Amino acid sequence: MGGDNAPDSVIAGVKSAEQKYSDVRFLIFGDEGKVRPFIDKYRLDSERYEFIHTPDYVASDEKPSAAVRSGRNSSLWLAIDSVKKGKAAAVVSSGNTGALMAFSKLILGTMPGIHRPAIVTILPTRKGECVVLDLGANAECSARNLVEFAVMGEAYCRAVLKREHPTIGLLNIGSEEIKGRDEIRQAAQILRDSPLSNEFKGFVESDDIALGAVDVFVTDGFTGNIALKAIEGTARLMVGLLKDVAAGCLLAKLGFLLALPALRRLKKKMDPGRYNGAMLVGLKGISIKSHGGADAFGFANAINVAVDTVRNDLVGNIAKQLTSIQFLDEEKEK
Repeated sequence: MGGDNAPDSVIAGVKSAEQKYSDVRFLIFGDEGKVRPFIDKYRLDSERYEFIHTPDYVASDEKPSAAVRSGRNSSLWLAIDSVKKGKAAAVVSSGNTGALMAFSKLILGTMPGIHRPAIVTILPTRKGECVVLDLGANAECSARNLVEFAVMGEAYCRAVLKREHPTIGLLNIGSEEIKGRDEIRQAAQILRDSPLSNEFKGFVESDDIALGAVDVFVTDGFTGNIALKAIEGTARLMVGLLKDVAAGCLLAKLGFLLALPALRRLKKKMDPGRYNGAMLVGLKGISIKSHGGADAFGFANAINVAVDTVRNDLVGNIAKQLTSIQFLDEEKEK
């Protein structure tokens, strides 16, 4: 029920995933009167899904605190609870980010040593791909939160991108040590004195994301969400500009036609939908956030992320690598 194009894009995305994964079944939560027409439209295999009806859902502009009080019978709550009860291996939602985070943390719980989960995703770079977190779960973060994100991002990068010693950078307004808020500078000092000191490369700036300056970019959710949407907007701008150029003179059209195969590959690589599906890392279960504006292609990719994280036992792998978080508590005891 969540997202700008729901429930159409959600059910269309499920249909796409249904065709890709023969061994995956789906639990669909929502208002049957609103969702059933799209299930019929896309002809979902009746043996591959179970529908759980509830007329309640969390609105996109509803405050997480209000949603927690009144949303215990909402589609979002019931979907996350199905993971807690072992009925589902993962939850995927395009809905209210704050409510998804609040519900997921309350229902699934956090891993030992983690105070706040973070939204993490993979983005393309000049060097391949990188990991970025937090992308909107925590608008304000303490130094400890940022260090926790660094530990989880490093573990996520090891598990997903198979980097043996992923490098880490703190997103800041400059690379100089005197730049940034107190919390960022404090986090940097903690990381320099931590078991991750060799992997930590200091402060990085937003343009370093595209360059792939480090493997893991760490920031608060406010900054991370703005950076992500700026990157997505730039990708769409470039595609639009290329179309404008192609609509110019005859010579431009001819050049465009000759370059069309390469431009199609570029468009595919830059399509934000291809990277849709961000994991709420730090939880004792798999909760995937799809972009609210995702179309069917984007939502299907969010399902792909869920399937991959389940099959790779990402929660288990990250938990094993979180032992380095103990240095924070040891430092506090000192």
